[in-house]
Amino acid sequence: MNKAYWVAFKSLLIKEITRYSRIWVQTLVPPAITMTLYFVIFGNLIGSRIGEMGGFSYMAYIVPGLIMMSVITNSYSNVASSFFSTKMQRNIEELMVAPVPNYIIIAGYVGGGVSRGLAVGFIVSMVSMFFVDLHIAHLSVVVATVLLTSIVFSLGGLINAVYAKTFDDISIIPTFILTPLTYLGGVFYSLSLLPEFWQGVSKLNPIVYMVNAFRYGFLGVSDVSIVTSFSVLVAFIVALYSVAWYLISRGIGLRT
Repeated sequence: MNKAYWVAFKSLLIKEITRYSRIWVQTLVPPAITMTLYFVIFGNLIGSRIGEMGGFSYMAYIVPGLIMMSVITNSYSNVASSFFSTKMQRNIEELMVAPVPNYIIIAGYVGGGVSRGLAVGFIVSMVSMFFVDLHIAHLSVVVATVLLTSIVFSLGGLINAVYAKTFDDISIIPTFILTPLTYLGGVFYSLSLLPEFWQGVSKLNPIVYMVNAFRYGFLGVSDVSIVTSFSVLVAFIVALYSVAWYLISRGIGLRT
């Protein structure tokens, strides 16, 4: 990356970080409050009756999934809302005519989404320590999983923003696709509890692999192969990046 492109990337990244940092009460605080409610309700109240799962207390078992859920949601929403706002305010035209490659534009926005996802993930992790002692079994797996997952959903948010025509379109994917897949992704339960048929169906859900890889990093247990989990993550990154690059290079949804 030459100096000019580096300046362009850094400018986009700083803009994105500044954007959500200036309204931190709306972007960083709500996930902490929401996850605290999950910890209290599912962890303390319901978890005390469930007992152990996978050889760990129920609270310890669901913490990695809850952290991952917050990372997914915030990585996606940050890029979706930011890029859509840029498009609707016609600022995207400045990027389209600037001598900046498409991969720099994608990297700048995705970098912003990743930074918010990691920031929220860190905050939620700190909150979880008030409820359970966190022990990391494989630090490299934790870091790699959260980074790759935030990239996947940042790219997904970018594609959503490209196609969206109104702000209502931004909420359709999270509401009707992302949220159901997340809740059915093994955040609150082990796939081993399901009948064999539904275990197979659940493995069609990509979030299952992300949550289990992240849980393996913390607890050392997983319902699916770690190699498969990382393969799914890399495959989604390649596929979504290719789609995002194609859409931006063609100006689809950006030009009127």
